[in-house]
Amino acid sequence: MQGLDRKGRPIVLLYGGRHKQAPLQDFKRFVVYCLDKICARMPSGQEKFVAIGDLQGWGYANSDIRGYLAALSILQDCYPERLGKLFLVHVPYIFMTAWKMVYPFIDNNTKKKDEDLKSTLLSDIDESQLPVTYGGQLALVPIQDC
Repeated sequence: MQGLDRKGRPIVLLYGGRHKQAPLQDFKRFVVYCLDKICARMPSGQEKFVAIGDLQGWGYANSDIRGYLAALSILQDCYPERLGKLFLVHVPYIFMTAWKMVYPFIDNNTKKKDEDLKSTLLSDIDESQLPVTYGGQLALVPIQDC
């Protein structure tokens, strides 16, 4: 979680290619842990965050439909209105099979698609706050928990 969008919402980076399937209950606990950490680190007065879901390297081994639906349910039921915006980037073709199962559960406002990655991200995120990986100027620094 580094940088802020133009509305002052913190930016969270998610790397789908690093996801490995785990027992569903363990994954649910992990999702709640992450969302609690995100909410605890939000700037004062801010209640929403922006997520960039980078699916580069995502493949069959990372596919976890039950986990994705569980995470979506937790986000919608336990953290309502916390996700301000989600950008899916570097989406591989194989992802579309899994996406077709998750897509019906996504809110209509979320379903907008845009092909130009950098300009789409820059419409919501200042270049100084956008990670270098996506054409911005922000160098990411790994955050360690104490």
